[in-house]
Amino acid sequence: MKNIILQYKKKYDAGEPISVITCYDYTFATLFNRTEIDCILVGDSLGMVIQGNQSTLPVTLDEIIYHTKAVCKGAPDKTIVADLPFLSYQTSIEEGIRSAGRVLKETNASCVKLEGDSEFIIELTRRMTESGIPVFAHLGLTPQSVHTLGGHRVQGKTDAARSKMVRKARELAEAGAFALLLEMVPESLGKEITESIRIPTIGIGAGKYTSGQVLVMQDLLGLNEDFHPKFLKKFGNLSGPVKDAVNAYHREVSKREYPSEAHAFSDT
Repeated sequence: MKNIILQYKKKYDAGEPISVITCYDYTFATLFNRTEIDCILVGDSLGMVIQGNQSTLPVTLDEIIYHTKAVCKGAPDKTIVADLPFLSYQTSIEEGIRSAGRVLKETNASCVKLEGDSEFIIELTRRMTESGIPVFAHLGLTPQSVHTLGGHRVQGKTDAARSKMVRKARELAEAGAFALLLEMVPESLGKEITESIRIPTIGIGAGKYTSGQVLVMQDLLGLNEDFHPKFLKKFGNLSGPVKDAVNAYHREVSKREYPSEAHAFSDT
């Protein structure tokens, strides 16, 4: 397991952008381990792209641990960030530290990611850091608060919201967060926050001026044909080849062409 803080700091100090991708299983993790990607996030986005839910809220701590363990086994050469899911840390400081401790002890992940900017989250960030738990903060669109935010909307568009987010970013950095994810905010705000704090910012829908970028693997690989948010660039179109391969398999099975003699075992 690499030291994520040292890795991020090295690239950040050198002005080199940091690349992050989500992953949820062993097979894809083994593939990503053979790429140049800097970091893997086991996001609670699995609630939507793996489980088919309408939000991240149903994801449990046990499910995050399950998926993170699989990813850590498949990508031992990468730094792994694990999301803490909804209500695994919001009820008390003690519960938050306990949940984060379980993740680090049971999965071999490098750190945990927390959403939000409340005084409680800032204090929890401070307490976790003091306890030796690296914290990756998350501002902007925070999916665990989707209902209070009024849906999946760009955040920080008013002067008041913008000023508050810059201030909260500073407070989270001062509390010990080693990095900050910025989701769905105006590009100018992503730039302002990045220039206002001395920790790396990782953007998703936050423009080009952040310290790095993260995308959900299913999105960038083009596996979700019906998902086209403005911030997304599909770097592959794998939905077509996957369907073609399955249809080719179906046709050969239907015609008894597969398995052929080459795929059968003989008596000798």
